[in-house]
Amino acid sequence: MRDKCGIVGAYSRNKSINISRQIYYGLYALQHRGQESAGISTYNGDELATYRGMGLVCDVFNNGNMEGMDGHVGIGHVRYSTTGKSKIENSQPFFSEFESGTIAIAHNGDIINSMELRCELELLGYEFKSTTDSEVICHLLTREHTKTTDMVEAIRNVTKMLTGSYSLVILINDELFVVRDPSGIKPLSMGNLDGLTIVASETVAFDVVGAKYVRDVEPGEILHINEEIKSYKLPEEEKPRRAHCMFEYVYFARPDSILDGKSVYNVRLNIGKALAQEFPADADVVMPVPDSAITAAIGYSRESGLGYGEGLIKNRYVGRTFIMPTQTERETSVRLKMNPIKSELEGKSIVLVDDSIVRGTTSRSLVKVLREAGAREIHLRVGCPPIISPCYYGIAMATKKELIASDKEVEEIREILGVDSLAYLSIESLLDCIGIENGNLCVGCLTGEYPTSLPDNIAKYEANRC
Repeated sequence: MRDKCGIVGAYSRNKSINISRQIYYGLYALQHRGQESAGISTYNGDELATYRGMGLVCDVFNNGNMEGMDGHVGIGHVRYSTTGKSKIENSQPFFSEFESGTIAIAHNGDIINSMELRCELELLGYEFKSTTDSEVICHLLTREHTKTTDMVEAIRNVTKMLTGSYSLVILINDELFVVRDPSGIKPLSMGNLDGLTIVASETVAFDVVGAKYVRDVEPGEILHINEEIKSYKLPEEEKPRRAHCMFEYVYFARPDSILDGKSVYNVRLNIGKALAQEFPADADVVMPVPDSAITAAIGYSRESGLGYGEGLIKNRYVGRTFIMPTQTERETSVRLKMNPIKSELEGKSIVLVDDSIVRGTTSRSLVKVLREAGAREIHLRVGCPPIISPCYYGIAMATKKELIASDKEVEEIREILGVDSLAYLSIESLLDCIGIENGNLCVGCLTGEYPTSLPDNIAKYEANRC
């Protein structure tokens, strides 16, 4: 699974401070949200400077590539691709000149109706350099700003056209605008450090630069940040319900982040405890699938009284996006990522805790690795209910036909994976663990019921996602 992106925006009221370094460190802290490309745009009072590249933050910004990125205001982006292929043209921030100056934009989320909007803009003569929905937003903003000469009004007009999820940082000359969609699907927070205002997808971006977490950007809020911070609301013809992505808490966000007032670490501890309460197992030890299930496994161990141990060691120099053409190569890729500790597994009955099961291919390969290393019994406990539907809001998990739970019962999945027992956390327990009531979470991938309308040509949209 892949989340779409991570974003950072920063404004310093001390014009002598160069904020490119703070943005760089913020993106470094958000590297888990995107490893395909990275980019930064800054404005120094006279001109916009942008640098983008393919790869990790530390690889893109090396060999003096930060030189010339001066400015007291800027935005940054790390990317995984969902809408638009993985290539340099699709890296962000997008930037452009228009009659009022320069604009740069970075986007976390997915616009479901972007293909229709793109076609409309192309008929009007707009040219596209990329295949992403983020460039569609950029063109819409410049068009609406030309009509209104007011960026807040332009943002409001554009968001009326958008269906999907979006957290945005927008740099218009030397002013920073921040937008979160009305349902608050993607996370976005604000921090402060000695006259520096910083916004980011996760609060860990504040920690690394020493900024203090102030609050979350509210769903449906526009922030206009310059010498002061002004807050505006998006238009709400029908007041949408909040729909924070439950997968941020289960898997994507770093455990040391705070999302919408909730500690991700505590949520995952709660998930492990709830799994132990609902589905105890007669076993010798509790082990996680590293790294994302470590905290839940600790929770399971504490609640069950079973010891906690490591049975798999993760190679942290292997990316999260291994896609191999043959089964043999896929199994090799799993072994590159995870290596068993035979001395901890031989003859043991283990509770294996994982955050989720999507296609099931990785889980099946891991079980094979554990069996070959001598595990006597494997009781798999999953911290997320069965995923039965795709995500259309920025998580590239799979099409419906690829989801192992879309047409199979738990016992069938257990047999396919080759484990002695299998249990998923219930939706009710998940909601309790997160501490956000059902009406305010997006659980579309678990229920098939989505917080926004889906376009009639959703099958065509899904086929174009990369």
